[in-house]
Amino acid sequence: MNLFDLVVVQPIFNLLMLIYSLIPDFGVAIILFTIIIRLLLWPLVKKQLHQAKAMKRMQPELVALRKKYKNNRQMQGIAMMELYKKHNISPFGSIAVMFIQLPILIGMYSVVQIFVNHRDALGKYTYGFLEQLPVAHNLVYHPDQFNQNFLGIMDLTKQALSPQGVVPGLLLLIVIAAVLQYLMSRQLSPHSDSQRRLRDVMSEAASGKEADQAEVNAIMMRKMMKLMPVMLMFIMVGLPGALSLYMATANAVGYLQNLIIMRQDETELVTIAKQTTAAKAKKSQRASAATEAQITRIKAKE
Repeated sequence: MNLFDLVVVQPIFNLLMLIYSLIPDFGVAIILFTIIIRLLLWPLVKKQLHQAKAMKRMQPELVALRKKYKNNRQMQGIAMMELYKKHNISPFGSIAVMFIQLPILIGMYSVVQIFVNHRDALGKYTYGFLEQLPVAHNLVYHPDQFNQNFLGIMDLTKQALSPQGVVPGLLLLIVIAAVLQYLMSRQLSPHSDSQRRLRDVMSEAASGKEADQAEVNAIMMRKMMKLMPVMLMFIMVGLPGALSLYMATANAVGYLQNLIIMRQDETELVTIAKQTTAAKAKKSQRASAATEAQITRIKAKE
């Protein structure tokens, strides 16, 4: 067993095996596994979303900065770093979740392959203490009894599209995963008021006008937001349905996480605003009372 299998694949395999031992339904086990992983990633997701929101807020400043130093790339770079520092943004902080999820996704692919094509290796990956559980023990020594269906109606070892035909349920999972991927990308992408196409910007650049790099980046981001879900669909149709269920669940939970975090932030901002308003009102009342007392003392002296 190589290092990646030991550090990533085996822990994922055994967590999935533990859940399956408690609820012997492969689909339900995958859903619960995915929810657990997303909850463990909650602090990083929150940080990623805060970074994305901060990037959105500073877009007008970023555009103004690029215009100001459009002829001095060195000063532009220095000013951008200062702007990131001002808003407490790490340029690479928002991709931390992606870097962590990538090995999990690769590990999940390897685990699914073990359950689908290499069930004779179940004993090799199962931890000794876990093998004491009745369901896990039975699965290790009788791999043919593995319940590969989701709720008894969908075989998760099959592909959505294959020479044997189309599996509508798996195809629906892939579409759901792709749509949610697009919605999540919109949640995290910087906002841009410009809706011009890339060909328009390139046409202006060909005529001698310098292209606005921020506008080009926004256009490319919009294209990637549309392209990534399509690429995801083309990739998933050739993979076992278990991975489609994993991606659909991960994107659904991720989308809900983002909504919850954003609402929490809005509530916190409203609370802070109310506290600030109340503090200002009290300060104003104290100032007014002090002024009235001073006027009263002056009149008394007269």
